[in-house]
Amino acid sequence: MPIIKSAKKRVRVASKAAVRKSKTKRLLKSALKLFSRKASPKATTSAQSAIDTATKKGIMHKNKAARLKKQVAAKAKAAGVKPTASKKAAPKATKKAAEPQAAKTVKKPATKKPATKKPATKK
Repeated sequence: MPIIKSAKKRVRVASKAAVRKSKTKRLLKSALKLFSRKASPKATTSAQSAIDTATKKGIMHKNKAARLKKQVAAKAKAAGVKPTASKKAAPKATKKAAEPQAAKTVKKPATKKPATKKPATKK
């Protein structure tokens, strides 16, 4: 058991990090198992999302994550699962809809203050 105050704090911090790491690992494993049991669009999306999350949190190396995502996509394609459209691929708003917002956010130009007069120097 640590005696020094900073060592005690490191034990607390490390235990909290271990809990977060194990939770992310558990979610990753369950998502991959769900995908292996039933290859559906929803299972594919959740598996790839769990892989991305684990990579972002430093639990998995980015190359391993890329390899797993590729394998998941290949298995989904072999099972005949159609890829779902992502939210980013939604059609953009027309210019007419964007123009009123732009008009509202335009600021008025600031009025210029008159230049201050320099005091005349006496000779």
